[in-house]
Amino acid sequence: MTMQTSEPRKVRPRRLILAAAAACVAALAALAAVYGIGGTGRNDAACNAALATARRMAPFSRGEVAAVTVATEGRRVPDLAFRDGDGKERTLADFKGRVVLLNLWATWCVPCRKEMPALDALQAKLGGPGFQVVAVNIDTRDPDKPKAWLKDVGITRLPYYADPSAKVFQDLKAVGRAFGMPTTLVVDPAGCELGTIAGPAEWSSDDAVKLVEAALGKAPSP
Repeated sequence: MTMQTSEPRKVRPRRLILAAAAACVAALAALAAVYGIGGTGRNDAACNAALATARRMAPFSRGEVAAVTVATEGRRVPDLAFRDGDGKERTLADFKGRVVLLNLWATWCVPCRKEMPALDALQAKLGGPGFQVVAVNIDTRDPDKPKAWLKDVGITRLPYYADPSAKVFQDLKAVGRAFGMPTTLVVDPAGCELGTIAGPAEWSSDDAVKLVEAALGKAPSP
């Protein structure tokens, strides 16, 4: 009589891979919950209100600001870090509660220099508790040059912000929001994206003012 011996049941490699993948997903989800990882991704539920604002802005993306692409999905903007004119560390989160027009510029960028007076004028028109132009210089050499240039051309209403490491550009590039210079984002009071533009715009124009007013929830100027 032949006795049959039972062998341990083999777990298929595919099942092991799937189990490992599920464990990784669960671990990442836990990290995201604790540390906020993934906050710059798409379809962020916390940014649903921004989508309603973006839809209100869409009809005003025309004329001098026709190149502005309004948001069509919830996306939180990275909490970019830079320094103010006194060398104090600042982040984009410092401006929560206000609509921000975030602009990255450099003195070596001709279109950046051309649009800077318009950004200064926009700040003069709409700047206040609810709105701020945050223009961050990313010159990596001679930190005094950008300040001197702004003074020479009469830019007086924009607070000075800079990131000599240009990491702010790389951080935006990593999430597909920086392709060249200048780079500009419109950010809502909660830090969510409302619109983006790669390249310059006439920010002091009536078209731009109406676009920003729509972001602020104001009736557009006649």
